[in-house]
Amino acid sequence: MDQRCLAAHPEDPTPCVGPVVVTVLDAVNAGADGCEHHGARLLASLEGGRVYALPDAPPGAAIRVFRAADGIRPFCWVDGPRIDPSQLSRAENRARQSR
Repeated sequence: MDQRCLAAHPEDPTPCVGPVVVTVLDAVNAGADGCEHHGARLLASLEGGRVYALPDAPPGAAIRVFRAADGIRPFCWVDGPRIDPSQLSRAENRARQSR
């Protein structure tokens, strides 16, 4: 696939995985359609983002993206130490709070 979905960040080197099946919206309702892989990576990088399945998406696409995003660090393609809460996944932040 030469073209990547609109949810793929220009600096994210990963290819699309599957067809475009979700729309990811940010806190002000700007959005991008994407494959599940890039949809999850985008959602993980947004504060207050939401995900919706497109009409022809397979059942469970939006929930798979939502669950995957929970364990992905924001802008996960950026190298370097990650110690600040804003640099950790939602799951990592929950684990830190429960200690």
